[in-house]
Amino acid sequence: MKKRNLILTHMACLAFIISVSASCSVEGKTGTEKPEEVSQTVAVSDNTKTTGRKIRIALLLDTSNSMDGLIEQAKSQLWSIVNELAAAGYQDGRPSLEIALYEYGNSRLSQSSGYIRQVLPFNEDLDDLSEKLFELRTSGGDEYCGYVIKTSLTQLTWSGNQDDLQMIFIAGNEPFNQGEIPFRESCLEAKGKGITVNTIFCGDYQNGIHTFWKEGADLTGGNYMNIDHNRKTVFIQSPYDQQINQLNSSLNQTYVGYGRSGELKKEKQLAEDSKASSYSEANSVKRAVSKSSHLYKNSSWDLVDASEEKDFDLSKINDEELPQEMKGKNIEEKKKYIESKKQEREKIKSDIKELNNKREAYVKEQQKNTSEGSLDDAMIKSIKEQAVKKNLSFEK
Repeated sequence: MKKRNLILTHMACLAFIISVSASCSVEGKTGTEKPEEVSQTVAVSDNTKTTGRKIRIALLLDTSNSMDGLIEQAKSQLWSIVNELAAAGYQDGRPSLEIALYEYGNSRLSQSSGYIRQVLPFNEDLDDLSEKLFELRTSGGDEYCGYVIKTSLTQLTWSGNQDDLQMIFIAGNEPFNQGEIPFRESCLEAKGKGITVNTIFCGDYQNGIHTFWKEGADLTGGNYMNIDHNRKTVFIQSPYDQQINQLNSSLNQTYVGYGRSGELKKEKQLAEDSKASSYSEANSVKRAVSKSSHLYKNSSWDLVDASEEKDFDLSKINDEELPQEMKGKNIEEKKKYIESKKQEREKIKSDIKELNNKREAYVKEQQKNTSEGSLDDAMIKSIKEQAVKKNLSFEK
């Protein structure tokens, strides 16, 4: 009898182990799913949750005399690029974005620096990036690609995290091998640090190959591309543009500036809105969509964004640092005011995203020509291809 009971007990345990193993096998299975199921496994589970991982991009732009068209594309296509990057995500959330900006080949810069200037270090402030792009001015000079790549590797704080997507985009139209610092040396150093160099030649595709632009990219496993840098950016208007831009005006009213920079940053926000709209209403919409994404962060001067930070302590902010509408309130009243602005902002962001989904469907129907051959197309293509290696997917 005891032996029979022991056998039954062993059989029950075995059945339990088999059932658990089968369950784990189904949950952990990766090689036999249908395509739809694979897509679901890489979908971003949280549109706002950040993971601590980063996308770092150093943008190196030739600002010699012939590059006015390139700078115009950078200014007019910035928000298209940001909106594509905002869709990047891991299964457990979104990466943050930091962009650095360099100019090179400009005779206004010192010869001792290689005619190179760091315009902006790695930065999450998209308004700062927009402002600096609009300040760029071209002037004839010598373009040293190996030198500017080496400078960006030395000056910038690159990540040691292998999960971060780190890229250099260098655009120009002179031979890639000019200057005292060999481009091969600089590119191999970038590769050793886990940084991919993508080259964008402003001119004929074969000419870019003959002048070593493709070799520069190949050394790091990056993409070589050519663009027509004098091509004007085409914007397609939609029936939703005016409403989105009206929502953007309302969105601006939810920012609660504080500290020394609060008022100045709010003024900059409006100034960059104006610059975007100077190209077209459609471009203004693209900026509004960027502002509704998780990539538009202003915790250094906006109390609503700051209140999301772990170390934020409202009680440590003096009344003189607060906007007029918050002065004289007790701590609970201040918190209530910030929370009301936060809720208002989230509703506006949601409305912008909903309208933009309709807008994108409309634009897709109207669009006769693709954007191939332009700066944003070249950058977005490379980013999406190389993001796969870091398990990043792009789903809005």
